[in-house]
Amino acid sequence: MFEYIKGRMVSLSPAYVIVEAGGIGYFINISLNTHSLISKIAGEIKLYIHEIIREDARILYGFAAEEERGIFRYLISVSGVGANTARLILSSLSPYEVVASISDENVSAFKSIKGIGTKTAQRIIVDLKDKIKPETFQVAPSPADDKKNTFLHNTMRSDALSALITLGYKQKEAEKALNKVMATGDMPDDVAELVRRTLKILTN
Repeated sequence: MFEYIKGRMVSLSPAYVIVEAGGIGYFINISLNTHSLISKIAGEIKLYIHEIIREDARILYGFAAEEERGIFRYLISVSGVGANTARLILSSLSPYEVVASISDENVSAFKSIKGIGTKTAQRIIVDLKDKIKPETFQVAPSPADDKKNTFLHNTMRSDALSALITLGYKQKEAEKALNKVMATGDMPDDVAELVRRTLKILTN
């Protein structure tokens, strides 16, 4: 079982990162929250790992902070919430918002996420309200994006589309929602924020 990995970031998208460590390239699934944090790092990065072993694959999920990994592990302990759904939750909501939504019993916050209905949203809150508390998980609101870390609009759109498809959306519906976000003229400086805004359209 891997605890963490430290190495050179070879490739980064909103949905995954490839980290080279010890001459081996590791494909690691990430959330948008982790993407936002590591996209600002030059050189070696460190990710806390959760490994899922199946008969046909070994899948790695990486997190910039232990707190986010802890929340991920609690989420996948809930019946009906798999690893990809947990990652989607942590891409649609920041760790701070996940903790706050559970504490406030905000069913609507979880229902707004693709693949989560009322029963699953209620189950997340009931199962985790005594385990995930603000005083236990000291997560803070996400810092403002650094405007120095920007992408060309066409590259952002391509990366965002790839991430949305990876998260389970069909290409046509993802493209339509992306176009709506970009048509507003209020273009975010960070591809992760572009995906977040698109997710809000897709879940409404």
